[in-house]
Amino acid sequence: MKTESLSEVHSTVKTDKKGWRKILAFIGPAYLVSVGYMDPGNWATDIAGGSEFGYKLIWVLLMSNLIALLLQSLSARLGIVRGMDLAQASKNAYPKWANIPLYILAEIAIAACDLAEIIGMAIGLNLLFGLPLIWGVSLTALDTVLLLFLMNKGMRTMEAFIVSLVFIIGLSFFAEMVIVSPVYGDVIKGFVPSNLSGNALYIAIGIIGATVMPHNLYLHSSLVQTRKIDRSSKGLKAAIRFNFFDSTIALNLAFLVNATILILAAAAFYVNGYFHVAEIQDASKLLEKLFGKAAPTFFAIALIAAGQSSTITGTLAGQIVMEGHLNLRIQPWLRRLITRLLAIIPALFTIIYFGDGALGSLLVLSQVVLSLQLGFAVIPLIHFNSDRKVMKEFTIKLWVKILAWLSAAVIVYLNIKLVVDEITSWVKSAGDNRIYIYTLVVPIAIAALVLLAFIFVYPFFTSSKKKKKQWPHGKAEAFQLNEPVKYKHIGIAIDFSGNEQKIIQNALSQGGKSASYTLIHVVESAAARYHGDKSMDYETQLDAANLEAYQKSLEELGYSADSQIGFGDPASEISKLIAKNDIDFLVVGSHGHKRVKDMVYGTTVDSLRHSIQIPLLIVT
Repeated sequence: MKTESLSEVHSTVKTDKKGWRKILAFIGPAYLVSVGYMDPGNWATDIAGGSEFGYKLIWVLLMSNLIALLLQSLSARLGIVRGMDLAQASKNAYPKWANIPLYILAEIAIAACDLAEIIGMAIGLNLLFGLPLIWGVSLTALDTVLLLFLMNKGMRTMEAFIVSLVFIIGLSFFAEMVIVSPVYGDVIKGFVPSNLSGNALYIAIGIIGATVMPHNLYLHSSLVQTRKIDRSSKGLKAAIRFNFFDSTIALNLAFLVNATILILAAAAFYVNGYFHVAEIQDASKLLEKLFGKAAPTFFAIALIAAGQSSTITGTLAGQIVMEGHLNLRIQPWLRRLITRLLAIIPALFTIIYFGDGALGSLLVLSQVVLSLQLGFAVIPLIHFNSDRKVMKEFTIKLWVKILAWLSAAVIVYLNIKLVVDEITSWVKSAGDNRIYIYTLVVPIAIAALVLLAFIFVYPFFTSSKKKKKQWPHGKAEAFQLNEPVKYKHIGIAIDFSGNEQKIIQNALSQGGKSASYTLIHVVESAAARYHGDKSMDYETQLDAANLEAYQKSLEELGYSADSQIGFGDPASEISKLIAKNDIDFLVVGSHGHKRVKDMVYGTTVDSLRHSIQIPLLIVT
């Protein structure tokens, strides 16, 4: 099994070029990352912040962008130097028990991010075409097809598609700014830091969570590995430098888009006395009321582009997190579907039970959830980049380390303050129900804080150990040639697909005449699944007769053979027969299906290899 991060596109982009062509070869990963910094979740927090506090929170955006640039450059450095993404490095560095909650938290963050994309897409479709929100949310499940198409076309095609969407977003907001015409003197004052408390703190943390997104740290450390780079010291230095240029340009463009949204909200709503515009739909209606029909049209187009681009990168991040933390690889379409369903369910629940108007609040909440998970990604990232034993000459400098830990401290402090404030307010308003907060919410918050403290402290006590774990398989050991393995009882799975001759010949070559053979077939008819071994339908009788014919042929050739019939699910039945007959080697034929048929029929072999404990030979 391939162990590279995003193995299907790993090292597929060549960089052995000169001059400006070499620079262009490295351009791309940060643009895929940057779309997460201008997704619909950012819109919700920026609109809420701009409408309620005017230009006062622009400095939070700038601070978030600078922190994002620092952390994304560390993420890229990790991927380039160690050839691991952040999830793989975490699996390698932390105990197994800690990786499970780290994976769960990362998955929650990705679902929260995907929730923002779903809502944004649905609102964009509603604004542009009048499509009801509940239908828009349901339709977003279909974008799985687009992701698969882009992945099959290669990394450069995907990057070109994303950059095109980013261009559409930027162009749309440039048009918005021309229409709204803010007072730029007031805008500049917003870059001066101010005190944060109450709702301003809540929205500020949402802005940080929407800007410095945890899944982007996993994503960037993997995407930089799509470049085929020279692994020499000089080559690694060049790759780090070019990726920093890529990150600087892409993230500053994302900052301009975010700042534009906040300025737009402040100039259009705050200045005109609309102080609590939390809903994107309300923002669009007010834009039309204040500035005519052109403004909401550009607004909706940008929203759809932002939602679609971000949902693609969110899926890739989900794949990286699952493969890295759990070493579990599943089909991209299935991974996409799982991620999307985790986000669609709360969105549909909110619309059905609370109405369309609650989606704006859900968007802001999703970004706060992202921020709360951020510390669990940032702290390991800084540790890994500071480890001189593995990073060697590419270990980050002291001043970079100080800035990184200060950024992490700001994020963690703000998150702890928010959690304490929220729980305190819940307790005050809960009345007799406060017992549930003390028994459910408080223990979870304490457990999360303990885990955060553990991942911070643990590397300090393990960095001195000479023997490091090797992800994912460990070091190769000296190979010794022993006596050839001899199998005594070989199972031969027959499915009457026309490939039996080759399957049986391969089985016989493994054991010769010294082994015994059991021919296995599983009847999958409706009668067989329902009646089991009591089934005597035509298919069962025909299959039994054919299996006995193969058995007799083998016996005539001097082989010891018998036959066994199973009923129902092939994988589970074959597993039972293997255990029952003490079979120590199994030969099966591949199903030979492709594309859609593979999804429908090609499940037996894959399920079988996970359910048996003996060697398996697959004959194609």
